[in-house]
Amino acid sequence: MRPIRAACLGTATALVTLLACAPVAAAAADTDSAPGKPRERIITLTGRLAQQTRFPVNPGGAAAQGDRTAFRSVLFDQEGNEVGETGGTCTTTRVENGGAEECVVTYNLPGGQLSVQGMLFGILNPGPPPSFDNGITGGTGEFDRARGWVHADTIAPGTRRFTIHLVY
Repeated sequence: MRPIRAACLGTATALVTLLACAPVAAAAADTDSAPGKPRERIITLTGRLAQQTRFPVNPGGAAAQGDRTAFRSVLFDQEGNEVGETGGTCTTTRVENGGAEECVVTYNLPGGQLSVQGMLFGILNPGPPPSFDNGITGGTGEFDRARGWVHADTIAPGTRRFTIHLVY
């Protein structure tokens, strides 16, 4: 039995040596290539409100925490071609100091979808809806693993410009 034990011990020693050296070899191989720079892409779209339904907590009364809005907008590229739509819901989280809403929105675009989430402030102030920035939380298709943010500006009643900043 001694020769078998000696052979096993020799094999185990060789395996430990191999495994201990593997990270060093992998690290040495990585020094030849610089890490890839993240890809960035900016998409500018115009959204025209197509449908909006409000679900107030106090029908006919003042705005209240918990009021909800569901909406859908048609999206156009810079040449005016229809390229998709966006839809989502917003829930009022604050009614004092101009109000605030938390929104969850999906952008359906050629090549995939983007999921976006964030806060809108000043929603109860008079005048056009304020600009906002929301974070990209996920995506599908060509937007898989995308991160970044969406900036929105009101450019006319029922019309917003969306600047989508993607980082892959």
